[in-house]
Amino acid sequence: MVDIDGDLQTTLWTTAEAAEAAGVKPGVIRIWVHRGHLARANSEKCRTAKYLAIDVIRAEKATRERARRTYAAA
Repeated sequence: MVDIDGDLQTTLWTTAEAAEAAGVKPGVIRIWVHRGHLARANSEKCRTAKYLAIDVIRAEKATRERARRTYAAA
């Protein structure tokens, strides 16, 4: 279980931890990165991607809000 009680401004999560916290699969985290919704907190040279916990929470929230959009019938 991922600890979300700590300091989310400085806590770094791996892809697996970020996915668990957001309630998605790790592939979804990679898609968010590819689409620009989430940025890595460490260098691209590092083998293991790390993400700021607060950025993961924000990306998850924004994604959920976009999914709830409704459009008026024409």
